[in-house]
Amino acid sequence: MSEQEDSIVTNGVPVVEKSSESCVSDIPLGETEQLPPVAKLQQNRNHSSPLINGGVVDHPQPNSESESDGECKDSQETAAVEPAVITPSSIPEVPAKPPRSPGLEGPQWDPLSGASLPLKLSDVSLAPAEQLWCTSRDQAVKLRMTETGPGSEAPMTVHQMFLETVESYGDLPALASKKDGQWVTLTWREYYQQCRVAAKSFLKLGLERYHGVGILGFNSPEWFISDIGCILAGGFAAGIYTTNSPEACLYVADNCEANVLVVENHKQLLKILQIKDQLPHLKAIVQYKDELQQKLPNLYTWAEFMKLGEEVSDEQLNAVVDSQRANQCCTLIYTSGTTGKPKGVMLSHDNITWTSNAAGTMPDLKHGEEVVVSYLPLSHVAAQVNDMWIAMRFAGATYFAEPDALKGSLGNTLKEVRPTSFLGVPRVWEKMQEKMKAIGAKSSGMRKRVADWAKSIGLQASYSAMNGENLVPWGFMLANNLVFKKVRWAMGLDRCRNCLTGAAPITKETLEYFMSLSLPLYELYGMSESTGPHTISWENNFKIMSCGKVVIGCQTKLDKPDENGNGEICFWGRHVFMGYLNEPEKTEEALDQEGWLHSGDLGKHDKDNFLFITGRIKELIITAGGENIPPVPIEDAVKAETAIISNAMLLGDKLKFLSMMLTLKCVVDDNGDPTDELTPEALAFCQQRGVVATKASEIIASKEPAIYKAIQEGIERVNAKAPSNAQRVQKWFILDRDFSISGGELGPTMKLKRGVVVKMFQEKINAIYGMAQE
Repeated sequence: MSEQEDSIVTNGVPVVEKSSESCVSDIPLGETEQLPPVAKLQQNRNHSSPLINGGVVDHPQPNSESESDGECKDSQETAAVEPAVITPSSIPEVPAKPPRSPGLEGPQWDPLSGASLPLKLSDVSLAPAEQLWCTSRDQAVKLRMTETGPGSEAPMTVHQMFLETVESYGDLPALASKKDGQWVTLTWREYYQQCRVAAKSFLKLGLERYHGVGILGFNSPEWFISDIGCILAGGFAAGIYTTNSPEACLYVADNCEANVLVVENHKQLLKILQIKDQLPHLKAIVQYKDELQQKLPNLYTWAEFMKLGEEVSDEQLNAVVDSQRANQCCTLIYTSGTTGKPKGVMLSHDNITWTSNAAGTMPDLKHGEEVVVSYLPLSHVAAQVNDMWIAMRFAGATYFAEPDALKGSLGNTLKEVRPTSFLGVPRVWEKMQEKMKAIGAKSSGMRKRVADWAKSIGLQASYSAMNGENLVPWGFMLANNLVFKKVRWAMGLDRCRNCLTGAAPITKETLEYFMSLSLPLYELYGMSESTGPHTISWENNFKIMSCGKVVIGCQTKLDKPDENGNGEICFWGRHVFMGYLNEPEKTEEALDQEGWLHSGDLGKHDKDNFLFITGRIKELIITAGGENIPPVPIEDAVKAETAIISNAMLLGDKLKFLSMMLTLKCVVDDNGDPTDELTPEALAFCQQRGVVATKASEIIASKEPAIYKAIQEGIERVNAKAPSNAQRVQKWFILDRDFSISGGELGPTMKLKRGVVVKMFQEKINAIYGMAQE
């Protein structure tokens, strides 16, 4: 047996497949052929080409604890049409045509010329691999491929996916950013050319194979080009959170053995200058925004960087691109470190290309028509997969928001761009909800009555659609014309077919609020370790409080389910990561011996195979009496009962009873930090109870009786629904300041850092339990 033959596994049994014909196409890339590229690859796969003769493993059959046959059947039906490139029907209405991008610097290569072609699309092979996971930077893994249907698609590298999009949609807009107040675009062809120019410059700077390029900055074309240029040059793209301290930047840059660090501006540069002498592999730093405030050796502006590779030949770059295999690593996603040091999640080319296709196929994304706004941190898997990779797979246009997006400018960007898909973390949707409620509170009596009537109709209609009843309530068309259309237009979401939420839990109150506006939010669920999505909701396929159905071609297993069907959610599929870089023990904790990824989340399926998250194993509060209590449902219920509460965090692990720390809703300043000023919604809550306070400190200092009574009554209403006495909140206290990213209580996607918060307020926690014992 050859090395490549020896690496095939089908249902755990080694087999040998012989190739009867070459999988290299005779048709030049620029000429028309009958089959679209992906279909052509699939055809080659079916003819036993070398395409799958290395690093392939079929998935295990679901056992008694896995998904039901019905769920698997449903997934197969969802994927009845083989994913393939299709002809775009029409280009959507977009903002007025922006000026063309400035001329490209450095040598240019036309991907459609047929000359100096780096790699033919059908020439796909895999590197020999011995197992499903690895932790070394230069190793490959077996792919969790199915024999037929979703999950059996031919593996592709990032370059092949990129080139396929350029071939079919090269003149459509790919990236757009503001320059001097005007949108400047790059077409897919120009974008591809700039990535090649960047790749050559990385090679010139000495980027070594399997070494990192750290990217530290806000979303921009340069961020994308650095990331993909690094991959084409054989490196590992590694995003670094802009909120990271110099020490946290050092950890990531050292872990990925970064040869180059790309920073946005002087503020981020200063972090790197503090740590650069501790990075033995670092060869250069590139700053992509603003002029350099000081000249230093091996420090380059973006313009200088893009000229560095002029002497690097197409042949030299093509050789590097040609050597890449779909089952090798190309990207590192660093976990946010909420439970310890960040881990480098190794994602393969196949992780990215396969997941992007599968995740976009389920909601029926249209090739060449999708428009997204990029504003969430690209170092997080959700934003990167949505903004960069799915957009690439479906030839979408990515518009970059301003750096102050979350401080207020996002709304203006949405109204200009009018995206067809919009991903928001729960806090973004909550802020929108609060703002609209504040505007509504100022409306006249008649306008308010009309809005309330319309929202009641909208909620009925959304629930009807959710339940598949297709019953339009009386008055819906009038409500749509009077209210819903205007609201969607005012939000910039009038074209948006997919309003998505993920990365953290969202409350039922917020979901119902947007359902009442006939703008349902579709919840996603996944991890960095699953290349983003594992379950997806979409139009006519969603349920409130569910995170959707499993991605086609993947499987869910509920491990060790209890009497109610709640078990640990485990993943299987081609989206499952390779392993944690240089951390075999952590990798073995995440992946079991069969290759299932253990999420650490608890969940259950309903009769329609929708997944519901019921808790997180590490977040479970185990009281001194031994009762396991998931905190999120109780926290959400308290916030829903008391409109003045911004954040609630349940306490009681290893303690005799439950308590809760609360924060009040306060205005956020231009830096994203909470102030002492109450929000309009909080002010209205106070005024309804005859309280004239305008600041959180005023309420806390005097323990304002009317407000404290209202909070206590809200908690009592939640306690009345508790299934046991152990799940009742006995004590609570209000913190002086709301939680924030800068304060350290929230992570980059505004997810609560429970362990950090406990340490920060340990004295207050000790005090409340000490008083109780007395």
